[in-house]
Amino acid sequence: MRADRLLTLLLLLQNRGRLTARELAAELEVSVRTVHRDVEALGAAGIPVCADRGPAGGYRLLDGYRTRLTGLTGTEADSLLFVGAPGPATDLGLGADLATARLKLEAALPAALAGRVRRVQDRFHLDAPAWFREADPVPHLAAIAQAVWDQRAVRTDYRRWRGEVRRELHPLGLVLKGGSWYLVARADGAEDPRTYRVSRFRTVDVLPAAFDRPEGFDLAVYWQESARRMEAACLHQTALLRLSPRAQQLLPMQFGSAGARALAGAGGPDADGWVEAELEVEHDQVAVGDLLRLGPEVEVLRPPGLRTAVGQAVAALAEVYGLPAPRP
Repeated sequence: MRADRLLTLLLLLQNRGRLTARELAAELEVSVRTVHRDVEALGAAGIPVCADRGPAGGYRLLDGYRTRLTGLTGTEADSLLFVGAPGPATDLGLGADLATARLKLEAALPAALAGRVRRVQDRFHLDAPAWFREADPVPHLAAIAQAVWDQRAVRTDYRRWRGEVRRELHPLGLVLKGGSWYLVARADGAEDPRTYRVSRFRTVDVLPAAFDRPEGFDLAVYWQESARRMEAACLHQTALLRLSPRAQQLLPMQFGSAGARALAGAGGPDADGWVEAELEVEHDQVAVGDLLRLGPEVEVLRPPGLRTAVGQAVAALAEVYGLPAPRP
């Protein structure tokens, strides 16, 4: 709406001082011509906007002028959770509300505090997704978020590893983890909540019926406990590894907290700097792929089955590339 844009333009000039028409157009995501028209509209409404000519020129407010139109709307207040995370806010359809809320908060602060906020924004940035990984496509995220907020049931088609399933869910909360969105929901008739990856929803229909939220349900507590259970369920065995100095650097990056625990309990280095460490790993099929990423920097000592599986994978790779099979 134009009224929202005019208020945003006014707050930009108040918070940041002189801005060119091109800079304002980029902030508002409109054309330069639209900025000129909006500035004229502010002037017609009695807002003292000055235009400075020349290379260092731009639009600014008359010295000493400050607006008090800084109250937050409901959706702007909702968006404050995502201050510092504009990407997730945009995913949820709150990007514009968050931008306006931040401007209003800056405008309501004393000048000294507003300056501190801008310095923090200049020096710190939160980037949620992992390196070298595109964010999951989440076309149904906004609908799911609205259902979470309104406590309304949803009927979904969900793609699992074993095929697609149609379910009616009671959405309890959304979690952003490592750049991926997850829905915590209770299936209709089920007692305990479960976790669903939002990118795997094929269809989502928000139903008119509301549901009763489980008494005492705490999303943060559920997520922490669920993450611990999932890690315990995935790590099926312990492998004794021999690690080069390079592998010791890579282990925490490749295996996260399990890699850090392994290094913390590692034995002393030999003459070449290699150490032995026990690492919690998944079943052989997954562990082989994970360990091969370390290449010749790691040797599996036990269990025998995993050592054999890694050796077979290396032999198969050697055959693919026409190389002699490795020594047993």
